[in-house]
Amino acid sequence: MEAAIPEPPPSSAARASGLRKVYGEGDAAVEALRGIDIEFVRREFTAIMGPSGSGKSTLLHCLAGLDSPTTGSVWIGDVDLTTLNEKQLTALRRDKVGFVFQAYNLVPTLTAAENITLPLDIAGRGVDRAWYDQVVDTIGLRDRLGHRPSELSGGQQQRVAGARALVSRPEIVFADEPTGNLDSRSGAELLGFLREAVSTYDQTILMVTHDANAASYADRVVFLADGRVVDEMRGPTVDGVLDRLKSLES
Repeated sequence: MEAAIPEPPPSSAARASGLRKVYGEGDAAVEALRGIDIEFVRREFTAIMGPSGSGKSTLLHCLAGLDSPTTGSVWIGDVDLTTLNEKQLTALRRDKVGFVFQAYNLVPTLTAAENITLPLDIAGRGVDRAWYDQVVDTIGLRDRLGHRPSELSGGQQQRVAGARALVSRPEIVFADEPTGNLDSRSGAELLGFLREAVSTYDQTILMVTHDANAASYADRVVFLADGRVVDEMRGPTVDGVLDRLKSLES
């Protein structure tokens, strides 16, 4: 009897169908997302952009399982997040998702190396040393691994946070304004690291940003306005993104 040929993994890293998010009730209700249908494929770097209040962070939080939709469905891989209880959601975020936030969220009493492996340590999973070494060398902080966050610059701390997000080889990494607190040089270093993670190491990254330069590192930019997806761009350039944002704001 021939062995069954395994099915290839779904090409979709994350997707949403009919996604609505409403905050408040009655006259005070605010509809942050208005029926979004969107897919993010594996091994691609996507930026989400739009005017203030367009729903960018709400979309990211719903896709990452940090916030629940009012109606509609959200998948990471082939798992429908809306069918999971809180314990199952926590396990999925721990095992399949990486996060890079504007606030670095490093533990101040741990070294850079200990912060990087923290998600694996919490999950009781071993560290793939070869992958760990690749990630550490990509962020260029091998000589700072014994330092605590207070001994690192903001850019170095954010690169540690980026390494922490990738060391468990998550199915997808969500980044919310990851360069927001960084100077231009540190921001470029972090974005180069994220770009390398996708291009060389087949990671999938979804990043909310207001910065056209940051968006130019992505393969695809999705534009939101008033809680809806209104446009997208492939192979973005800084000027192209700025022009599209101006048209949305006008």
